[in-house]
Amino acid sequence: MRPGVVGYIPSNPAEITPTLAQSIRAFGYTGVTVRVVDPLGASEAALRNAGTILRDAGVEVVQCNPQYEMLVDPIDERRALGIRQLRAAARCAHLLGAHTTYVRPGSVSPSGPWKPHPENTRLRTIERLLASLRAVAPAGEDVGIPFALEGADCSPLDTPERIRDVLEAVGSPAMRFNADPVNLVGSLEDLYDNAVITNRLFDLCGRWIVAAHVKDITYVESLTVHLEEVPLGEGIFDQTTFARRFETVCPDGYFMLEHLPDDAYPRAKANLDGVLAATGIAWRI
Repeated sequence: MRPGVVGYIPSNPAEITPTLAQSIRAFGYTGVTVRVVDPLGASEAALRNAGTILRDAGVEVVQCNPQYEMLVDPIDERRALGIRQLRAAARCAHLLGAHTTYVRPGSVSPSGPWKPHPENTRLRTIERLLASLRAVAPAGEDVGIPFALEGADCSPLDTPERIRDVLEAVGSPAMRFNADPVNLVGSLEDLYDNAVITNRLFDLCGRWIVAAHVKDITYVESLTVHLEEVPLGEGIFDQTTFARRFETVCPDGYFMLEHLPDDAYPRAKANLDGVLAATGIAWRI
């Protein structure tokens, strides 16, 4: 596996500089995510230049991470815009020279794509998601860059079984999966025996996995259940099982730390390096 990070990169690709790219490489990473806030209006020159600057420093654009309207929005006009934006993001990924285009399944909640809502796992919501993904997939096929769909307990893709079913139903070689098993931890039982979730995810969805997001999770001591992300090494997620399963199905893929302030990544990276060393896995640089 290869070391990546979902951090350090400014939201405007035009602000990526050789100095920044070189510093990311010096931190020990060879892959990053680049955000594209406006896929329909993004500057072709800025995207090409950003990709070139990063590659010249030895850093690959692993994921193009676009902003777009919800793929499960019950309002047809907004969902149609999301489809157009995500199709345009495939072209942005091509301009960046990215390995994948990152896809959030979205939510019926107006608060954001990773927010819970009672409708998120209703059949009608899953059907809208399927229709959207089927409409988007040909754009990835056209540019030869796969989409990397992700799931979460609060989203329409809340279990490994549902993720598998949706990927099978889309049926496109351009619709793949970004593994993030921490997202599927939804209870204390899940947390205490989280390797079960990781193994089930890889057993059912391993053939679609092209990249992974890596983080940690723990519980807050309270009367009601409260789970919380923490820097890698400070939680109780079984990173060893995760790393072993990912290395088996995707040995050239990127294992990408995420969801930390930039100044917290060095410690998390050192902790992850320690996990891999103890597991007998060497980074591919």
